[in-house]
Amino acid sequence: MDLLVARLRGSREQGAPAGEERVVRVGCPAHNCGGRCLLLAHVREGRVVRLDADDRPDTLEAPQLRACVRGHAYLRRQYHPDRLLHPLKRVGKRGEGRFQTIGWDEAWDLLAAGITRVRERHGSGALFVPYGTGAYNQINGPATARRVLHLSGGCLGHWNSYSWGAINVATPTVYGTLVTGNQRQDWLNSKLILMWGWNPAEMRDGTNTDFFVKLARERGTRTICIDPRHTFTAQALADEWVPIRPGTDAALMTAMAHVIVAEGLHDADFVRTHCVGFDATQMPSGCEGEESYVDYLFGRRDGVPKTPDWAEPITAVPRDVIARLAREYATSKPAVLYQGYGMQRRAYGEQVVRAGCVLAAITGNVGIPGGWASGLGLQAPDGGAHWTVFPLGDNPVKASIPVFLWPEAVLRGPELTADDGVNGAERLDVPVRAIWAVASNCLVNQHANVNRSAAILADERLVELLVVQDNFLTSTARFADLVLPACTQWETWGVQDGWKYGDEVIVLPKLVDPPGECLSDYAIARGLARRLGIEEAYSEGRDERGWVEWCLDVWRRTRFPDLPTLDELIAANLGVWGRRPQRPAVAFEDFRRDPEAHPLETPSGKIEIFSKALYDLGRPDEIPAVPKYVQEWESPFGEEARHYPLQLIGHHTMQRVHSTHANNDWLSEAFPQRLLINPHDAAERGIEDGQLVRVFNQRGEVLARCRLTERIMPGVVDLPQGAWWAPDNRGRDWGGSVNVLTSERWTPLAKGSAQHTAMVQVERAFR
Repeated sequence: MDLLVARLRGSREQGAPAGEERVVRVGCPAHNCGGRCLLLAHVREGRVVRLDADDRPDTLEAPQLRACVRGHAYLRRQYHPDRLLHPLKRVGKRGEGRFQTIGWDEAWDLLAAGITRVRERHGSGALFVPYGTGAYNQINGPATARRVLHLSGGCLGHWNSYSWGAINVATPTVYGTLVTGNQRQDWLNSKLILMWGWNPAEMRDGTNTDFFVKLARERGTRTICIDPRHTFTAQALADEWVPIRPGTDAALMTAMAHVIVAEGLHDADFVRTHCVGFDATQMPSGCEGEESYVDYLFGRRDGVPKTPDWAEPITAVPRDVIARLAREYATSKPAVLYQGYGMQRRAYGEQVVRAGCVLAAITGNVGIPGGWASGLGLQAPDGGAHWTVFPLGDNPVKASIPVFLWPEAVLRGPELTADDGVNGAERLDVPVRAIWAVASNCLVNQHANVNRSAAILADERLVELLVVQDNFLTSTARFADLVLPACTQWETWGVQDGWKYGDEVIVLPKLVDPPGECLSDYAIARGLARRLGIEEAYSEGRDERGWVEWCLDVWRRTRFPDLPTLDELIAANLGVWGRRPQRPAVAFEDFRRDPEAHPLETPSGKIEIFSKALYDLGRPDEIPAVPKYVQEWESPFGEEARHYPLQLIGHHTMQRVHSTHANNDWLSEAFPQRLLINPHDAAERGIEDGQLVRVFNQRGEVLARCRLTERIMPGVVDLPQGAWWAPDNRGRDWGGSVNVLTSERWTPLAKGSAQHTAMVQVERAFR
């Protein structure tokens, strides 16, 4: 960390050519970290020479939007010597990374010709713009490409996300909405916060989220971190760390529920009036006699009561700790059970989401100040409303797929049906044959089973056209037929909202001109629109700044009537405008007060502990009607553990935002890529700290330096996600990419990522 501080100080103190310096408040270029921070950019003679932190007044109602180390190290990314500067055309085999420089006219001609060719040969449903969050504001990123394809004939759509796959689908099965979170200021009213697999000190999850936990703790709130790893959050923000075996969180929650119900600690009145499916007296119509939640807890159907004794060998959490956690959560009302997202990116990730929601419900922590309904937790009252306001235009292609299933759309196309998550159509008409990836490293680096993804993209019979638009030659870009150099978010105009929690609008004014021939994502798409004869329809006469004004107007009409104009924001150098809460909003407050007058958007209008919709799917082993613990398909208890005995996780490191910043050497000095392994597991393998080790399973092999630490539980290893894949000629990855080892199998209900479910072996690299 000292090295990084020195780098940052050097960047601020370095000399600059004489000339007038302007200081601009500007949004941090958030690359899907969840943060929406503000920086002070010092601009001199066309170059950003220094970054400072938010200097506005700091209050509880409107705290400063303080950037983390990644934001303060952004200058290295902005002026990195490896920036893409010119359009590139592939001259070698896909994946070799051999290209020749071309001009924009040729690039647009090739792009237009390729899209037209695929459309004529296969139809518009063969075109696809994948999920990507590398340029996370309204006027940049994949939306600009989708708009031009929609207006010119359409493309296959997608739904859901890599981050929130299971939780996006599971939360509404209980509550009918994703808006299940109180405003964060309300945490100061809580007596207990269970930070369950949640690590805001590193992964952010909204600007200042860790700060609000700190404030609550300073006011007497007890905090407990439940996680396989002793995270920065556990170190700095928790009174207690409870290590747990990955993939068994639903078992721990279930055993806690057993204790709570068996000892009469549940809120029986709230459960009776606001929930369905708790016991046999509350079953929905048509499901009388089916297994209720209480039936499951007490083993009335399977003969296995879900006691702490049952859960201890599964979770590796001692039975007395389980019982104590249950009693403390039930009796410390109001309490927060905050679910992190890593544990739902696992096999059967929907179950842990639902189990957490049910714990909140049976303890009556829903709809009260200081409580928390669990689930996704978008902020009340509106969850941020319309996150994407840049208009995509009507898409003539009505079908869409889960974002995680793009390889299946390439390989199996028309075989994919509604059972596979196809929305808007019974099945796909055609396979995907052209991909235009904008600000996305999800085709290779961030997708599961990298070797499989790479093989799919390398086959030109499967993917006839692959275009990648980015700032750097990423792992995905190396496979492209055409590489398009994009601006950073400080080289064009942009605007973003406050993400999951904030009621802010953050402006990203253009600070500097782009290097070389870099263009904004919007300008690149507009150039294609010109080739396709739809430029006027695409642009509506607006440039990037004009579209920022358009977005502000939408928010002014729908959310923030007092929002200043762009000219006013720029003239006052505000950088951000926010709506201050009169008092912290509480999700489900009206429902709590009167469930008949304010029903939920569930089929029953109540909290659905038993979901008839899930029951009707007829898949009780994988999608039970009440939340259950289901053993993962790769597990320490499975046959695969004979060969691959260690569970693998990949946390969100401070070095990167997913794969963004992976090549930022300032951050790499402070947070080098290392495999974290417990000394007990290392000793069994003759491994010493700092040694090069092989991490491998049936899908691939990674070579990485190791770090021995007691801060990860035995039986688990951690390879931080997002490092760029760098295979040698034997297919061994030297970059430290965890997704070489992860499985492409998806969760059963949401069809979401289950990338954290993986078993591996670790050995010394050279003996």
